[in-house]
Amino acid sequence: MIPAIFGLSGLTLTDDERAFFRDCDPAGYILFGRNVESRAQLRALTDELRALHGRDDLFISVDQEGGRVARMKPPVWAKYPGGEPFARLYELAPSSAIAAARANAEALGLDLAEAGITVDCWPCVDVREPGAHDVIGDRALGEEPMRVAALGRAILEGLEAAGVAGVIKHMPGHGRAGADSHKELPTVHADVEALGRDIAPFRALAARAKIGMTGHILFPAWDAEAPATQSPRIISEIIRGAIGFDGLLLTDDIDMQALSGTIPERSARALAAGCDLVLNCWARMDDMVGIAQACPTMGEQGAARLARAMAGTFLSPALAQERQAECIATRDALLGLV
Repeated sequence: MIPAIFGLSGLTLTDDERAFFRDCDPAGYILFGRNVESRAQLRALTDELRALHGRDDLFISVDQEGGRVARMKPPVWAKYPGGEPFARLYELAPSSAIAAARANAEALGLDLAEAGITVDCWPCVDVREPGAHDVIGDRALGEEPMRVAALGRAILEGLEAAGVAGVIKHMPGHGRAGADSHKELPTVHADVEALGRDIAPFRALAARAKIGMTGHILFPAWDAEAPATQSPRIISEIIRGAIGFDGLLLTDDIDMQALSGTIPERSARALAAGCDLVLNCWARMDDMVGIAQACPTMGEQGAARLARAMAGTFLSPALAQERQAECIATRDALLGLV
């Protein structure tokens, strides 16, 4: 098994993809809008991926946060709110906001479970910072770290109830960044004391979350040379140390313009720095082949973390449709309090 999560080019596997994936055995996959058309098509695609590897609990992921980040869209799938409504409700009634977030995540997770998706790259537990770039913005769960942590925990619990593993992102914190890491490398000039506020939600969830995602951000207070994804110091001393996260560590998309070098070079640097898996989203065969050639076989520690992360996924909850309706009704009643 190679330590990579690969994207797919379309609604079905091509012959080249099928042969390459069978040969290199990536740790898993990520899906986008280009891979999603209907319930039957999507389930057939994920079933083929599982059959290809012989693993029911295969890491098959998607970015499905609700709000403006959703790959599975109406009219086929329900529309879900982003983070901001839950943050507003928390101001009025914290316990109601937590219950609403948990119910919303379970309902959303049941959509994913029906489609055969086992991992959701959510919740976003970056602390929202006024004046920062809006790439996080209303995706955030608030501006106060412990509120963000409480809502993030509820999302993890809701997804888990549906048989889906959540991913806390973007460690050690993207909420303060003044640029979009999809397009350029953000530099956060905050001092160590201020950054303690940013890592607080991740620390609070470190023992609960099984999967985390790094951010492509430069933090000179910790490492003036390398962004977090490629920084041995940040991964060992901050993510594994100060935050205390010992789960499966996944990079953000290695193709993002925040990083430099070829895709295989970027991937090798991230793994050497301490990431367990490289996320490569765009399904370019040359890049995927390069990653397979440049990156070593997944180590025992990473494989053990992957196994722990995927335990309990791919459930088939009884009466899922009825349960989903109950969750949505609960969420809507609680959000209606605002």
